[in-house]
Amino acid sequence: MSALVVEIEQREPMPLSGSLRCEPGELLALVGPSGAGKTSLMRTLAGLMRPERGRVVVGDEIWCDTAQGIWLPPQRRHVGLVFQHYALMPHLDALGNVALSLLHLPAQQRKAQAQHWLDHVGLSTEQQSRRPAALSGGQQQRVAVARALAREPRLLLLDEPFSAVDQMSRQSLYRLLADLRRELSIPIVLVTHDLNEARLLADRMAVMDGGQILQVGTPASIHQAPRSARVADLVGIQNRFQGLWLGPSAVPGRGQLRWLAHPNALEESIVLTVRDKRKLPVGHAVNWIIPNDGITLLDPREVGPHDFAARVVQARYLGDTTLLNLALESLAGPQLVLTLTGSRRQDWPAGAAVHVRLDPERVHVMPLLHP
Repeated sequence: MSALVVEIEQREPMPLSGSLRCEPGELLALVGPSGAGKTSLMRTLAGLMRPERGRVVVGDEIWCDTAQGIWLPPQRRHVGLVFQHYALMPHLDALGNVALSLLHLPAQQRKAQAQHWLDHVGLSTEQQSRRPAALSGGQQQRVAVARALAREPRLLLLDEPFSAVDQMSRQSLYRLLADLRRELSIPIVLVTHDLNEARLLADRMAVMDGGQILQVGTPASIHQAPRSARVADLVGIQNRFQGLWLGPSAVPGRGQLRWLAHPNALEESIVLTVRDKRKLPVGHAVNWIIPNDGITLLDPREVGPHDFAARVVQARYLGDTTLLNLALESLAGPQLVLTLTGSRRQDWPAGAAVHVRLDPERVHVMPLLHP
């Protein structure tokens, strides 16, 4: 059982900074905007780029340790690579493409191994005899996955592997990856720009920006408690607001948060009583978030003294969900964004009056200048 451990620090030719760990059988997703450093980190793991300073270790094998002068080239790292655009040889059939990665074996053994893995990823005997141009995008990606696994890698790297296929093929490939993960006991690192894909497939995510690993954790833990406002934005948290930390309240374990309509607009504010983690100084400027499940639309009979009157600014109907933008009557400027499913997805005309309740247990407060 071999975990992947990475520590990296460099400024040139592009900045990369941070550390992460991926356990055997775990899928770690690297997420972030274009230019965040995801592919550069992937290239470092594969041995295609040498960092200024860093370590890459898989189990008891040191693949890179700049302090000790250790650097294993790609061919000695036993890495399986799956690319966005398949990278198949157009003149070879599927069987030949997989066999090409097995040149260290005798010819007959190569063919048997290639056929085994193509069977394993769900390609028929007839499809295995086709060249890439005669295969669908999803089938080509299955060939690429079989090729990556045929050499029994110690680490599997998936670089935007599903973005070039249609939605139906993508769902099928998701199921394939889920099945393979149950069998493989190796670390799997996925680069993706699709947050929904990362949440669906990954055990943990590493959020990157500007070459820096900002936060590593489960999708749920990052969504509920992002380390900074930038992380909150990168993982798509819609309800992020500005505030001022007022310090502990009279209730043990609780503190007071002033919700600001605009920076420095103290006259336009609401005071919320939320959890106090005893980490913030009084008067500190903060960002704070509340997830969708911390916001409740109320029946008029349920409204209490600490709930808020609001009105619907916009309703967008998105298939199985409805997205509401709500403006508070008592605080001009900020809007709550609420996703509704099920029976609550009735017509919500613009201007409709509603009441909402914010769960103080779900409010997460972040220092404004947190790295």
